Amino acid sequence: MSTLATTAPRSASDTLRLVLGVFKLRIGVVIAVTALAGWAITPGRSLAAWQVVVLGLAVLFSSAAAGAFNQYVERDLDVRMARTRKRAFVTGALPHTRGWLALILLLVLGSTLAAWWALNGWAALYTFLGAFFYAVVYTVWLKRRTWLNIVIGGLAGSFAVLAGAAAVDPTIGAIPMLLAVVLFLWTPPHFWSLAIAYRKDYEEAGVPMLPVVAGEARAARVIFAHTLALVGVSLVPAFLGLSPLYLACALLGGGYFIRTSWQLMRAPGPKRAMINFHASLAQLTLILLAALIEGALH
Repeated sequence: MSTLATTAPRSASDTLRLVLGVFKLRIGVVIAVTALAGWAITPGRSLAAWQVVVLGLAVLFSSAAAGAFNQYVERDLDVRMARTRKRAFVTGALPHTRGWLALILLLVLGSTLAAWWALNGWAALYTFLGAFFYAVVYTVWLKRRTWLNIVIGGLAGSFAVLAGAAAVDPTIGAIPMLLAVVLFLWTPPHFWSLAIAYRKDYEEAGVPMLPVVAGEARAARVIFAHTLALVGVSLVPAFLGLSPLYLACALLGGGYFIRTSWQLMRAPGPKRAMINFHASLAQLTLILLAALIEGALH
């Protein structure tokens, strides 16, 4: 059954909206902020304002390229899921041609080279690895094969932190490394909560997300355990030199995330899963905001 649209976008603004959707820019902005947080909490040499801008844009564009590749490759999955079947490659609003692959490759290459030119080779490597892990390791190698897909694929966010830290000091210190671990631990409960809410979608598409292969109740228990580990690790930087403001944000966001994860474990279901999904976003936002303020104060 085909869901291809028979009409093209009616205006330039419609086309722009579709293109921005393909590149998943909302996720890209979060990943770029994550890189800036890694830069902000890393002691070392000062970066010029233009170098910070290049760092943010390099990570943003490499993440956007990975997001576009994800949609390009997963058109056959997206058409089977209610949440994604209106994406531009599925409906035919944007052509599913090999030209996209060339553009994606150019974006990743350009972002990597820009980071190398403006910063250093390590920052460039981490910028590349973030896109590679999401586009290839997660999307191509793991997503259709194992429930561990998002666990390993979660390294994409960790590499963004390392890119920001390496821009200041290629020898990654304890605090930015811990923030990278926080991103690694944050990704599974975040996406598994969404997967509980849309379990039927993933089941129909044949994607072995944890709630599909283990059931909602067991997935909720794993989410709660991951959340406890995540919050525990997120508090450690406060005892290694970060300010009480960071500790307060980590406690506030982490406490809320634990509470909603506990409620999800007690009564698994789509409604509580989406509450937990949004709680994970709130927790990450508070941590990243605290890290950026930390950098501004020092």
